Amino acid sequence: MAANSSYSIVEYFGGDDGYRCGYCKNEKGNFSHGMWSHAMTVQDYQDLIDRGWRRSGKYVYKPILNKTCCPQYTIRCDPVKFQPSKSHKKILKKMIKFLSKGELPKGPGESGGPMDSVCEESGAREPSIKMPKSAITDIQKEALECPAIIVVKRNEADTTPTGSELPRKDPGSVLDRRTTPAPKPGIGSDPNRPPCRKAKDLRKERRHQKEQLKHSIVGVSATLTTSSPPSTPTNQPKALEDFLTETFADNSSHCLEFRRFLCDSPLEAKYSADGPEMGYGSFHQQYWLDGQIVAVGVIDILPTCVSSVYLYYHPDFASLSLGSYSALREIAFTRKLHKQSPKLSHYYLGFYIHSCPKMRYKGQYRPSDLLCPETYVWVPIEQCLPHLESSSYARFNQNLDEGDAQVLKDVGRILVLHRRTVMPYTVYSRKRKGSSDETEVQEFASLVGQNCAERILLYRA
Repeated sequence: MAANSSYSIVEYFGGDDGYRCGYCKNEKGNFSHGMWSHAMTVQDYQDLIDRGWRRSGKYVYKPILNKTCCPQYTIRCDPVKFQPSKSHKKILKKMIKFLSKGELPKGPGESGGPMDSVCEESGAREPSIKMPKSAITDIQKEALECPAIIVVKRNEADTTPTGSELPRKDPGSVLDRRTTPAPKPGIGSDPNRPPCRKAKDLRKERRHQKEQLKHSIVGVSATLTTSSPPSTPTNQPKALEDFLTETFADNSSHCLEFRRFLCDSPLEAKYSADGPEMGYGSFHQQYWLDGQIVAVGVIDILPTCVSSVYLYYHPDFASLSLGSYSALREIAFTRKLHKQSPKLSHYYLGFYIHSCPKMRYKGQYRPSDLLCPETYVWVPIEQCLPHLESSSYARFNQNLDEGDAQVLKDVGRILVLHRRTVMPYTVYSRKRKGSSDETEVQEFASLVGQNCAERILLYRA
C-alpha cells in the first residue's frame, strides 16, 4: 500500500502511440491515455473510474474509445437488484456438489459458455501475466447470497474424507466437505440397489445437507498483505503458491511483473465511521480449501463500489468455473458491505468490450449500466447494445444538449507538485523555464475532470 498522504500523486504519460491489443491482437490498434500513480486516495480513484479510468497495479489508464480497435466501456452491476441467471445457478450447484461430495466436474469448467471464458484483460502498456499451468481470468466475477464457500473447515468429530475427495496438502489438516454415507442395500431383486425413498424424505435430506453446508462456512478472508508461500512436500499436490514460486524462481523480471500487477496498489487505506468495517483500499480475497489457497481475487473497496481487478486460481480446480463463481461471491460481498454502508451500492466489473465476443459475458450480470464516453453518465445496458451493434464506438446518452459536467474550466487551478512543493499551475507556469507544457497539462485535466484536477497532484520535473 501507498504511504499515508492527503494527496494523490501522478505522472501523466499521454497516449499518442498505439500498442498491441490483447483482444483482437492488432499490433498497433490499442490506444489509451496513461499515468503512473505514486499514491491515490480512494475518493480520487472512485471519481476516476467513473470517468472511464482503470488501474493495473499502480498504472492507471483510460482507453481512447473513438480511436482504439476494441473500445472498452466501464460497466457496473446493481448487486441489490441482481438476480442470478440459469447458468449462474448451475455454477453454484456445481460448487455445492463438490463441497458436499468431493467430486470435481469432468472436463474444463471455463469452456462451458461465454461467462466462463478465461480472457486476459491487458492494461495499457502494462503486460498481462501468463502463469504456466495456472489460469488468470479477468474480473469476470459476481455473487448473490448463496452458500459462501471461501474458508472451509471441518469439525474434529467429522469423518475422514473419502477417496473421491482431493488429497490434502497437509495430511493433518481438516476441511469442510461433507460426505454423504452410502445408502444401505435394498431387499429387492437387486441387493446392490438402494430401496426406493419418498420424495419428501429426499427433500428433507437435501435441506439438511444445505443447512450443514451453511453452518460449516466461514466468510471471505480479505487482507492487505501477502505472505511468502509455504513449502509443499514433494509427494503432495502442489499448492498455488508453489506454482507461482516455481514459475518465478529463475526469472526475476516475471516475479517483478507479478508483484507490480497483482500485489502493488496505489490506493491508501482509509477508515470511516460510516464505511465498511474493514475500511477502504485494495484487498486480496483468499479462497481456501484443505488448508491451501486455491484462488485469490484482487478487489478495490471504494466509497461507492467494489471494483473487481483480477482473479488467479489453481489449475486443478478449473472445472469449478472459479472465475464466474468468484464473481458471484463478490456480488454477495458487495451486498453485505451495502448493509454496513448504504452508499456503497455498486459492483464494477471493469470493461465491457462488445467487439470481443468473449468479453460480452459481463453484460449477463443484470441489471447493469455502461458509462457514456462523452457525458460520463450511466445508461442501462439494454439501451446501449443497439448502438454497439451498429458501431463499435457510441455515445450512449442520447440527450445531445448534455455534456461533461466536469469539463475543464480553469487550467490555472490544476495542482502541480514541483520540487517537493504543491502549487497551482499558474504559479508553476511562471517558474517554469523552457517550452510550455500547457497543452499536455490541459489534456490531463480534461481527462480527469475539473474536480480531480484540483485535488490530484500532477508531478512536474
